[in-house]
Amino acid sequence: MDAFFLPLGDDRFRATVHTTGPWDERFQHGGPPAALLGRAVERCEPREDVVVARMTVEILGPVPVGEVSVRSRMLRPGRSVELVEAVLSADGRDAARAAAWRVRRTQQSGVPARVTPAPGLPTSALVGVPSGGWVDGYLSAIEWRFVDGRFDEPGPATAWSRMRHPLVAEEEVTPLTRALIVADSGNGLSSELDLTWHFINPELTVHLHREPVGEWVCVAAQTAISTGGAGLATTTLHDLEGPIGVGAQSLLVAPR
Repeated sequence: MDAFFLPLGDDRFRATVHTTGPWDERFQHGGPPAALLGRAVERCEPREDVVVARMTVEILGPVPVGEVSVRSRMLRPGRSVELVEAVLSADGRDAARAAAWRVRRTQQSGVPARVTPAPGLPTSALVGVPSGGWVDGYLSAIEWRFVDGRFDEPGPATAWSRMRHPLVAEEEVTPLTRALIVADSGNGLSSELDLTWHFINPELTVHLHREPVGEWVCVAAQTAISTGGAGLATTTLHDLEGPIGVGAQSLLVAPR
């Protein structure tokens, strides 16, 4: 159980308790399926000279904490840019689909980012599961070190995070999957409503201008909710060396 997914062969995996989302113990948090789709993107006609610059995950339905399978294909091959699709299926249906643009690495030198640097890494971690009806599983499988806010406090929040377990048993975690597994937490970190409300996302889009370095990823998130039931959670992502990208989640906001 010391992994988010146990491999079963033939691109099939069994999700462990570490994937369990905060809403319902039967279903996964969006982060582990997104990361598993990212793994499939990386393994589809792999090339050392490309990097994933943008990946969008469409969540087509609840992903069960059980057996899942993943398939991928090249949608648009190219020398400099290419589009890869990955699909996660469970219980005889497609539960999530990802589209990722991979771009060719070049010799272009970097330009310093004109953004506010991430705060320093706190020395203490969040202990225990937030109160108020949150379901444990994923929340404890990630180490959270909050700079501002908390899961059970409304408003923007900033937290450093790192995985306590590998994504797939006996595999090294890749930089892409390390970012994807926490990028889907923006709406939970920066929730503006208590758990008598749904603020769940049918999609996640992550833009990366640099692959994260090291095991720590900082997630700084805020949520906007407008009249009519829609919301948007936006997230900036950093590692200990600086900014790496941004994430966004469209939200369904409705009473539970």
